[in-house]
Amino acid sequence: MHGTDPNAPKRGLSAYMFFANDNREKVREENPGISFGQVGKMLGERWKALSDTDRRPYEEKAAADKKRYEDEKASYNVSQHPCLFFISPC
Repeated sequence: MHGTDPNAPKRGLSAYMFFANDNREKVREENPGISFGQVGKMLGERWKALSDTDRRPYEEKAAADKKRYEDEKASYNVSQHPCLFFISPC
């Protein structure tokens, strides 16, 4: 049985997810009683309306988080399968 290792690194967030995390509460405050689905729809509309300049900080965060994930994944893979990454008897 294959499961997800709870110690595995978490994938990097997308630029949109950083934007959504920063703006979700504001959308809820501006629209009391709004459904979860409507919050997502409004966030998507706001994301699409952002200029390239306004998107840039979120894209930079996403790039940094992708690098973090790749670095953590490389270390994790070595810790899980050291014989595959080093030339030494195991």
